[in-house]
Amino acid sequence: MFKRPTLLLLLSCCFHLFTTAEALAQKPAKAPGGDVYVDKKGVLRWQKGNQEVALFGVNYTAPFAYSYRGIQKLGVNHEEAIRQDVYHLARLGVDAFRVHVWDVEITDTAGNLQQNEHLRLLDFLVNELKQRGIKIILTPIAYWNNGYPEPDTGTGFSSIFSKGEAYTNPRAIAAQERYLTQFLNHRNPYTKALNREDPDILAFEVCNEPRYHKPESEVTSFANRMAAAIRATGCRKPVFYNVSENPDVYEAILNAKVDGLTFQWYPQGLVANHALRGNFLPYVDQYPIPYRTDPRFLSKAKMVYEFESADIIQPIMYPFMARSFREAGFQWATQFAYDPLAIAYANTEYQTHYLNLAYTPAKALSLLIAGKVFRTVQRGQQFPRYPQDSVFSNFRVSYRQQLSEMNTPEEFYYTANTATAPKQPAKLQHLAGVGSSKVVSYGGTGAYFLDRLAPGVWRLEVMPDAVPIRDPFEKAALSKPVTQILWNEQPLQVSLSDLGSNYTLKALNEGNSYEAHATDGRATIRPGVYLVAAAGKSTAVFTPRTGFNHGELRDFAAPKGFVFLEGAQQQVRHMPPVQAAAGQPLRLSATLTGALPGDSVVLVAQHYYGRTRTLPTTNPAYATYEATVPADLLYPGQLRYWLVLKHGAQATTFPGGYSGQPRDWDYTHQEHFEVPIVAAGTPLPLFQASRDQEHIEARTVVNNAWTDYVTTPAGALALRLVQGPPRPGQAAQTGPAASLRAYFGDRMAGRQADVAGFKEVVVRARSSQPGAQLKVTLTTRDAVTYSAPLPLGAELQDVRLPLSAFRPDALLLMPRPYPGFNALQYQPASPPAFKLTEAEVLQVVWETAAATDKPLHVDIESVLLQ
Repeated sequence: MFKRPTLLLLLSCCFHLFTTAEALAQKPAKAPGGDVYVDKKGVLRWQKGNQEVALFGVNYTAPFAYSYRGIQKLGVNHEEAIRQDVYHLARLGVDAFRVHVWDVEITDTAGNLQQNEHLRLLDFLVNELKQRGIKIILTPIAYWNNGYPEPDTGTGFSSIFSKGEAYTNPRAIAAQERYLTQFLNHRNPYTKALNREDPDILAFEVCNEPRYHKPESEVTSFANRMAAAIRATGCRKPVFYNVSENPDVYEAILNAKVDGLTFQWYPQGLVANHALRGNFLPYVDQYPIPYRTDPRFLSKAKMVYEFESADIIQPIMYPFMARSFREAGFQWATQFAYDPLAIAYANTEYQTHYLNLAYTPAKALSLLIAGKVFRTVQRGQQFPRYPQDSVFSNFRVSYRQQLSEMNTPEEFYYTANTATAPKQPAKLQHLAGVGSSKVVSYGGTGAYFLDRLAPGVWRLEVMPDAVPIRDPFEKAALSKPVTQILWNEQPLQVSLSDLGSNYTLKALNEGNSYEAHATDGRATIRPGVYLVAAAGKSTAVFTPRTGFNHGELRDFAAPKGFVFLEGAQQQVRHMPPVQAAAGQPLRLSATLTGALPGDSVVLVAQHYYGRTRTLPTTNPAYATYEATVPADLLYPGQLRYWLVLKHGAQATTFPGGYSGQPRDWDYTHQEHFEVPIVAAGTPLPLFQASRDQEHIEARTVVNNAWTDYVTTPAGALALRLVQGPPRPGQAAQTGPAASLRAYFGDRMAGRQADVAGFKEVVVRARSSQPGAQLKVTLTTRDAVTYSAPLPLGAELQDVRLPLSAFRPDALLLMPRPYPGFNALQYQPASPPAFKLTEAEVLQVVWETAAATDKPLHVDIESVLLQ
C-alpha cells in the first residue's frame, strides 16, 4: 500500500502526463506515412492500410523566380521567410504542397542539375514541410523562364527551348531526360533522402502546362519517354501528367503510360486588373470533365495541380471549389499560389492571386474550411446545383453575408461575423475566425485561433489587424502596399464554459510578455500566442516549448506593423457614390488607418460654392468611419467632401494626406471627393464608357474577337466589341462572341428611394452589322439572370428596353472559365419574379456573327436605368 505523500505525488504525475498527452493530441489527424499507389480503378491509396488519399493545400514559390528576388530585395532571410510561411500553412491545416520547379534556375542548357542556392532552398523547404506533416508532389519541369513580372535571367534548357519544341526537338528531349534522372537522384542535404525515395514526396507530375498540337502520336511518345526516364531511376512513385492544358489532344495523354492526370481551374479567368465583384458561386458549382466516363480516364488518379478564384477577395469561393473537386473525383488539390509573408503587403508575386494568413485573413480561413470540405466530402459524392447546395454537411456558404462556415461539435470556423451557434459548445476543441461569433467577440480584423489543450486550458493565437488600403489586383509594385498590418490592442470576449468569466491570458511567443485577467469574460489582447486558463487552473505543465501541431506552443509569425508618426503613412480608402438622391440623407463610409487613441475624425461636406458643414463620424468597426450628410445639404448640384484626421492641434486631410483642413484660408490643395446630387427621376448610369474602363470586364469568347475603345461622332468614348473574319481553318462558331460585364450594386445604394420609379433600361449604342443579335441581361445577388433583346442600327441611338420585357435567361459566365470545357452558362431551376432591387450586374452579350471578310463591331457608349 502506498503512503499518502507517495500516492499524492503519483496522482500529480499522472495528471501532468494526462494533460501533456492531451496537449500533444491537438496535432491534426496525421495522414498515413509512407508511399502511395494507384489501384486498378484509378484510386490513389496509401500503401499502409490502403486508405484513399485526400490532400488539400497550396503551391508556394519562395525558392524561385520573382518570389526569391522579391524576398531578397527586401533584405529578408529566405530560410526564415520559408519557416514563417510553412508555419502559417500548417496553422491553416494545409497537408498538401505542390510547385512547378523552375528548372531554368537549377539546370544548364543540357539539362544538368546545378547545385545552387535555388536548389538548396527547395531542399530546405521540403524539409520544413515534412516537419509540419505536409505531403509533397513536385513538378520538375516548369517550361517557364524566371522573369515575370521582370525580365528573364534563367539560363537552363527552358531558356532556349520553347514549349512548342520541347517535345519534338531531340536536344530538348535529351536535356529533359538528363535533368529528370539527376533531379530524381538528387539527395536532399537536410532530409538525407533521395527525391525519388522520400516517403513524403508522394508523386511526380512530369511537366507544367505543356503546349501540344496534333499529331497525337508525338505527344504520347514524349509523355512515355518522360515517364520512362523517371522510372528508370528506380522511382516507383506514381507519375502524373497534365491533360487539361491541351484539350485538342487529350486522348494522347489518356493513352500514355502514366498513373495519374492533372487539371487546373481558374473559374473566372485571370488578370482582370481589378477586384471582380458580384456573385461568382455559380462559376464554381461543378467541374464537369467531358471525358469522365472514358475507361482510360477512370483507370488513372486525378489531381488538381493549380486552382484559384483569381481577382476575387471574397472568402466564399474555396469551399465550393473543394466540394466540386471531390464531386469530380479528385484526391489532391493545391491552390496557386500562397503569397510569401515577406512580400504579401504589395501582392507583387502574381497580382491576380492574393492569399496570405496575415494579409487576407478571411480568405485564408476559407482555405482552412475548404480543406475540411475536401477531406470530409466523399470522392464522387453528388450534390444538388446552386443555390440548393449552399448548405451541405457541416458547411455553409453565403454570398450575401460573405461567410464560409464549418460547424461540428468539435470544430467551429467562420470568415465573418456570424450569428450561428456552435453545435455543442462544451465539446469544442478547435475554433478559428475573423470577426465575432456567439463564443468569441473580437474587435480586430485579423484572424484568431483557439485550440483546447486540456479542460479549462486553451491556446489562443491572434494575428495583427489587416486593413485593405488599395485594390490588391491592380498593377503591383513593391513600393505600393495594398494592405496595412497594424499591431493594436483590441477588445476580446470569450464565452467558453470551461474557461468561465475570469480567465487569465499569459503570453507564450518570443518577445511577448503581455498578461491579462478577464473580467466578465472580457479582456484586452494584442497580437501573439497565449495560454488561456480558467481561474485557479494550474498551467505549469504547459511551457512555450510544449509540443503542438507538429511544432511548439510558442510558434508565431506575423509581419511588423506600420508605425504612425505625425501623420505619416495614414491611408484612406473610399469610393464616392456615383450619384446621391436629392433631399435624402447620404451615408458615407471610408477606411482610415492611423488614428491613435484620442484622435478624432470629421467629414467636411460642401455643396459646391454653397454651404459647408463639419460633420462628426462614428467608428462602428476598427478603421471604419461613417458619417451622414443631412438632407438639407443635398439639393441638386454637386457635393464635395473631405475626411479630416485630427491629432491634437494637427490636422491631416484626405484625399491627399495633406496638412491642414479644407476650411483653412491657406489650404490650397485641389483634391476632394465628389458626388453629383440628382433629383428624383434622373437616370442612373450602370455603365459609362467615359469613366468605367478600369472597373468593368469587356471580354471575348471566340478567338477571332477583341475589344477596344473608340470615339463617337460627337466625341464621346464608346466600348467597341469586334468580331474579325474567321481564322484560316477555323470552323464556324455559334453562341456568345463577346460581352460587357459591369457590377452596379454599389450604384443602387445611393438611389434606393428612386428604384421603384425606374421603368426601363436605355442603351446608347450602334452596330456595323444589320440584324446583329445582342441582349441586355440583369443579374441578381442570387445569380438569377433576366434578359431582353437589344436591337441596334448603324447610327448611334438610344434603345429603350422596358423592365417588363426582361425574362428569365441563362447567366453567361464571363470572364470565361478555364479550362474551356467548364460550363459557359448557368440557369437556376426555378427563377423567381424579377425585382430590380435585387439586381447588381449588367451584361451586354453579342452573339457570334455570320462570317464576313471584314471585321464587324458593336459600340456601346452608355447603359442607364431610367
